[in-house]
Amino acid sequence: MPVKSRQAENSAATRAALVKVARKLFAERGYTEAATEEVVRRARVTRGALYHHFRDKQDLFRAVLHEEERKLAGTVTAAAATEPDPWRALKAGSEAFLDACLDPAVRQIVLIDAPAVLGWEDYREIDAGYFLVGVKASISAAIEAKLIPKQPVDALAHIIMGALHEASLLIAHSKDQSTTRREVSETVERLFTGIRRVPGE
Repeated sequence: MPVKSRQAENSAATRAALVKVARKLFAERGYTEAATEEVVRRARVTRGALYHHFRDKQDLFRAVLHEEERKLAGTVTAAAATEPDPWRALKAGSEAFLDACLDPAVRQIVLIDAPAVLGWEDYREIDAGYFLVGVKASISAAIEAKLIPKQPVDALAHIIMGALHEASLLIAHSKDQSTTRREVSETVERLFTGIRRVPGE
């Protein structure tokens, strides 16, 4: 194996180990209480290795957030793929996203820490990068199939995503997450029903 290729593999493995350990600590303790010293120790790398891959703790958190968002997007996409039409697919994906909010790691990293650590605008940009295109595509397909009335796709996509994010925060901060999750699902169902074209209309 060429030396350069082996070095690249080792570098990728080191980065992956740092992200994996950091994800566990951020999920368990939150960003503020998770120390980079412990990340380095648990990952069994040097402090220099940490700063070779990441500028600082915030940059490491950003990498963890991207990994978490990728997994979440994969879960949402898989749920949406089980439905036969684009509107049902959008609803299924929305429900999968809300279910994920019950995961303590998603709750802490994505919903609580990300807006605080990165700032709301930066967080929204990252989040939209994983979900907004898919939401717009589903809405466009639903309009094309005459499942919902023709309307501005961008506006509806942002409204749906905004509603789901508010719902996710409600679940994340609730003392009774299971009950809140059920109430949110009922409300989301009414929201989607209200948007859908009435048969025969």
